[in-house]
Amino acid sequence: MKISRTNDYKLIAALNKHVHDLHVNLYPNYFKEYDYESMKNFFKAVIDQPNFVFLLLEDDEPVGYAWLEMRDYDDNPFWKPRKSIYVHQISIVTSHQGKGYGSRLMEAIYEMAKANGIDKIELDYWVDNEVAKAFYKKHGFVKYREFVFKDL
Repeated sequence: MKISRTNDYKLIAALNKHVHDLHVNLYPNYFKEYDYESMKNFFKAVIDQPNFVFLLLEDDEPVGYAWLEMRDYDDNPFWKPRKSIYVHQISIVTSHQGKGYGSRLMEAIYEMAKANGIDKIELDYWVDNEVAKAFYKKHGFVKYREFVFKDL
């Protein structure tokens, strides 16, 4: 198993299909159907931004990725200055789920944080995504903020 940084937006767009399809199934009123060309163009536009890191997980073939954002919160009247790694997405292809690949990506994220003097990993997931909820709970994540909405 190998984890490395990547700028291969075409590969990330293809690997995104699983997680995007999950979002479409859970929340069809919010998410469009997966379209490779649209995803490819989106990831092409964001993959080289200096605050984003894409980790590719391979086990003889690409099996997943993590999309991370290095966040640097400036001192202001509300917040103390701090740094974090924000996990936008983790996606493991369906045929390789349940084999520890997601945990290996999380371990790589923890190592990256420590190497950069960062002591906080932040993320969010959709409330109906029970798999994500269980996965992050297993990794010791705790809720510290809730995002709510009201349809009018």
